[in-house]
Amino acid sequence: MNKSDFNTDSNIISKKLRKFRRKNQLSQEELAAQMQLLGVDISQPLISKIERNQRFVKDYELVCFCRVLHISERELLSDFYKKYPD
Repeated sequence: MNKSDFNTDSNIISKKLRKFRRKNQLSQEELAAQMQLLGVDISQPLISKIERNQRFVKDYELVCFCRVLHISERELLSDFYKKYPD
């Protein structure tokens, strides 16, 4: 089985996703519903796995998370940019 990790993380947005979801006063279930309105087939358990760093995030999911949360991709990826500045 080929598993790809980035510094042992399944994704680099887990902490920021939870932070911005809570800032927008959305439950995981509400975030999943908003994502589904954008055509992304994602459920509350999958969002929980992303926030617990147990699931990879697809590129289109990242973009849709940003749209729902009214943030830029750079904001959601800010932990990466802090660790690896331009």
